Amino acid sequence: MHVLQKKPWHALRVAAMVVAVLVVSGCASPASRRAAPVEDRSATSAAATRAAIPVAAAASEPVKPPPPGIENAGKPGYYTVKPGDTVIRIGLESGQNWRDIVRWNNLENPNLIEVGQVVRVVPPGVDPTVASARPVAPAKVETRSLDVKPVAAAPASAPVPAAPTPASAPPPAVVAPPPSPPPAREADEDSMNWMWPAAGAVVTPFEEGRSKGLVIGGKAGDPVYAAADGRVVYAGSGLRGYGNLLIVKHNATYLTAYAHNQTLLVKEDQNVKRGQKIAEMGSTDADRVQLHFEIRKQGKPIDPARLLPPR
Repeated sequence: MHVLQKKPWHALRVAAMVVAVLVVSGCASPASRRAAPVEDRSATSAAATRAAIPVAAAASEPVKPPPPGIENAGKPGYYTVKPGDTVIRIGLESGQNWRDIVRWNNLENPNLIEVGQVVRVVPPGVDPTVASARPVAPAKVETRSLDVKPVAAAPASAPVPAAPTPASAPPPAVVAPPPSPPPAREADEDSMNWMWPAAGAVVTPFEEGRSKGLVIGGKAGDPVYAAADGRVVYAGSGLRGYGNLLIVKHNATYLTAYAHNQTLLVKEDQNVKRGQKIAEMGSTDADRVQLHFEIRKQGKPIDPARLLPPR
């Protein structure tokens, strides 16, 4: 009887263990089967999203228009704006009045020019090739007529004229046209009447690529004179590195610049005479009192000592 009572409990315990194993294995199997596809879908979705981002950004980025006047880049009579340029500097580099450049290019705001923009630096209607390539020494071209004496006898190869009859008249004398006057000569080094703009000694001479003019020493308040007759085309401090600056245009070829002044005594569009006091020497935008003096020929700096009278 005791043995028969233990066997049913033992069978029940084994059956319960089998059922538990089946339940656990049944629960784990569907979970593992469901996890794989969910994980793959999220990875695929993330990769697709990353791939789409650059395409969307590129499509939404606006296309920047080309700078104004780019079609004239490289042509004679035009200037391409570089980093740091202003209209005043362009006028100095091209030998023109900055106000004319504003007018020729219809610039609504002369303070808003962009790098790469191309501006006209010769007047409209003027051939830029002629304006930028003038003869070096037109005065050396001889235009005088030659004193040619008439030939006494006709050459042997010339046909013999028929003997004149009493009724025939002699042929009219050939009159040579008067010589044409020599072409008008533009002002150059020989005709410009230059003078020194200050009485001090030259501290720094002109040097190609390094110093665009002469640095003349002195004391604060020393007079600065106009080096020749002309008209003031700029008076101010808007050109970095020059301090209080005056630019005087003398003709279509030459202009002069007077920098680092303490006081400016003339204003824009004012005519000045050679030797007129136009400023007082100073040290604005410089480390000492000095006058930085430039002579520019068609916008290109040249050595002022070559043109100024000897001291």
